[in-house]
Amino acid sequence: MVAAAQEERFTRKKHDPSFPAHAIRFCLARAGISLSDVSCVVFYDKPLVKFNRLLETYLSYAPSGIRSFFAAMPVWMKEKLYIKHTLRQELAQLNGQVDCPVPPLMFAEHHQSHAASAFFPSPFDRAAVLCIDGVGEWATTTAWLGDGKALQALWEIDFPHSLGLLYSAFTYYTGFKVNSGEYKVMGLAPYGDPKYVQLIYDELIDIKPDGTFKLNMDYFNYCAGLTMTNSRFDRLFGGPPRLPESQVTRREMDLAASIQVVTEEIVLRLGRTLRTETGARHLCMAGGVALNCVANGKLLRTGLFDDIWVQPAAGDAGGALGAALVAWFDRTDAPRTVAPRDAMQGAYLGPSFDAAEIREVLEAEGAVFVELERDALLERVATLLVGGHVVGWFRGRMEFGPRALGARSILGDPRSPTMQSIMNLKIKYRESFRPFAPAVLADRVADYFEHDRSSPYMLMVAPVREDLHVPLSADQQSLFGIERLKAPRSSLPAITHVDYSARIQTVHAETNADFHRLIRLFEAKTGCGVLINTSFNVRGEPIVCTPQQAFRCFIRTEMDCLAIENFLLLKGEQTKVESDRSWMNEFEVD
Repeated sequence: MVAAAQEERFTRKKHDPSFPAHAIRFCLARAGISLSDVSCVVFYDKPLVKFNRLLETYLSYAPSGIRSFFAAMPVWMKEKLYIKHTLRQELAQLNGQVDCPVPPLMFAEHHQSHAASAFFPSPFDRAAVLCIDGVGEWATTTAWLGDGKALQALWEIDFPHSLGLLYSAFTYYTGFKVNSGEYKVMGLAPYGDPKYVQLIYDELIDIKPDGTFKLNMDYFNYCAGLTMTNSRFDRLFGGPPRLPESQVTRREMDLAASIQVVTEEIVLRLGRTLRTETGARHLCMAGGVALNCVANGKLLRTGLFDDIWVQPAAGDAGGALGAALVAWFDRTDAPRTVAPRDAMQGAYLGPSFDAAEIREVLEAEGAVFVELERDALLERVATLLVGGHVVGWFRGRMEFGPRALGARSILGDPRSPTMQSIMNLKIKYRESFRPFAPAVLADRVADYFEHDRSSPYMLMVAPVREDLHVPLSADQQSLFGIERLKAPRSSLPAITHVDYSARIQTVHAETNADFHRLIRLFEAKTGCGVLINTSFNVRGEPIVCTPQQAFRCFIRTEMDCLAIENFLLLKGEQTKVESDRSWMNEFEVD
């Protein structure tokens, strides 16, 4: 695996759906090759099969879906239906010629791509594979068995019955953006009570003991309409959807808690079924629902599987990697080598920048900076973190996937009782209820969490150890909702969620030596082997990719310090400061 990156990091448009010209150029440059050296190009789903599903769906709901049909068809007729031609044309333009030869094109199935991205890079020679998302061509949930180089499809659940779309329906109804705000619903869930669980079971979904399910489509509008839910759904839950950016009420918290419980139950039942059917001791996961790290953690703690590995780019971005792996093992005789940890190299597969490039950017921006030796830089940053400073951390190759893992991160002291609100409101400019993740030394994880193995990609949630809990007073125990943030729950309050959980990233010297060293230095000064790690961006912005993007995010927010490789910048020394907040309009609210 040489390189992987999402187009959004280059164009600064979150979830950019356009042809990924910038990402392709980066991958080719990183490999030191041109397009003519590539043996084939693989697309991560089969558009004609998907188009067939759309037509069948619209016909079955006609005439009620006519508005949605007319909204969708122009895009399909102009672009997606002729995607082979579009791909050839765009690839040819990358070479600077309109009609030059391009590599052969291949198309993998959507869930096949997910499954390949989950199993082939995993550290397991044999494993069950579970893929759950909104929808691919037809499949919404698929089960596989991976064995060596073979990946066998077992069974699937088809559209419109989709756990991913059910969760997205609640994302929409609670006032967040579909395909972007699902993680907000997951983060909001611990603030509420799961009072609607039985209502969901009674009216919305029929779940079998094996975890397979069917939705009651009378309540949903996504098959043929322009919204996720309908008026019947509104009546069921006592009113219309929350307006985006309006106040989050107890109802939204309880709805989030309820759909999270239902999701966890389905994932647990499906996991149990796969363990029984395959006998596999390990499980791999991908698809958007595999980013639900709370459900992943609960499935792991059941002990059904010896271990679970989740593709760090579990969403559709990882489908590109899976499609490439499908073609690789289909077209070559190359053996599959199982890496002891995994084959993702810590997910550090994006661009990096050398000192000359960084210096040129900083000088052009009028930045005030010093350049230090590596050890001096790490020592200085550790000292700043101990002093309560918030540090922008830009080092090495950018991460592939939705999580910042210590290459494009914002770091802070987890012991601070005010750090969560400071970082949410003054730096990330996002909702105050959003939790932060701990980056913990891999050999210290069991000292802080009820977790005894690696979790390098922030895809497992585990409880904070009980001996670190802080007892709550009677008044604190009576708090509800966002007010619960006022009560510190552990000796690491900034990374302890209101249900005493944390989304863990274990940091390993083998994959990120400098980040590991930084936490070790912080530990030497404080006795704490944990840092807050959140993504280097503001709300609605893709994670920063370049030094210039990092500097601008630093200047525009209340971040105290910025470390770009061995260059250190302090906010108080900068002459360039942006007090005007109009720049926030550059990014669409997520």
